[in-house]
Amino acid sequence: MWVSTRVQMALGVVAGLVMLASCFGALYWLLLPEHFPVSRVELKGNLKNTTRAEIEAALPRASGNGAGNFFAVDLAEARARVERLPWVRHVAVRRVWPDRLEVSVEEHVALARWGTGDEMSALVNTHGERFIARTKEPLPAFVAPAGASAEVARRYRRFAEIVAPLGTGVERVVLTQRHAWQLRLGNGLHLMLGRDADLAEARLKKFVEAYPATLTGKKHEYVDLRYPNGFALRVPDWNG
Repeated sequence: MWVSTRVQMALGVVAGLVMLASCFGALYWLLLPEHFPVSRVELKGNLKNTTRAEIEAALPRASGNGAGNFFAVDLAEARARVERLPWVRHVAVRRVWPDRLEVSVEEHVALARWGTGDEMSALVNTHGERFIARTKEPLPAFVAPAGASAEVARRYRRFAEIVAPLGTGVERVVLTQRHAWQLRLGNGLHLMLGRDADLAEARLKKFVEAYPATLTGKKHEYVDLRYPNGFALRVPDWNG
């Protein structure tokens, strides 16, 4: 009886090893490139600045040429590699049985250029995030300390909304190191708004309300709104 039990245990161990070896063998077979190849990549998303060729080239061994295995494709790696493309903000990758990868791409939508000089290759998207890319699209410029892009983007929208009745846009937003706000409008007018952003918005609203009655048709280039009860003007030919 004791011998029989030991034999049964040995047979059970052998059977378990055989089953484990079979599982490993089946898994190895499933992961061979020639079995279950990824034959198609389906792209989703409104792509404006990123091409299909760029995305497929970034995918690891899954460019639609049968070289990638459906089960072996590393989805996290694929997502990370596509997100390294300049205009790509977010990517989701999933397998679709039996031979397809679905890649959903969200691109950055450029809101403004960031910085001056060589830094102008940096852009700010509509979420207030900085990213490195280039575009020929005419965009306003943001100049601000590092880490302030989200706040500048948010204030830019408010400033642009406030000055819209003047028939011009905001061409440049500056947040100085001392956190003072400055604007340059599309008509060339420079505005000094002061350090408190909420107060700056209120001053800008008063200026826009006063503009039709006091400044329309007059030539001016600089307005200082940092006064509690008015504003100061500088005209180009003041000394001329």
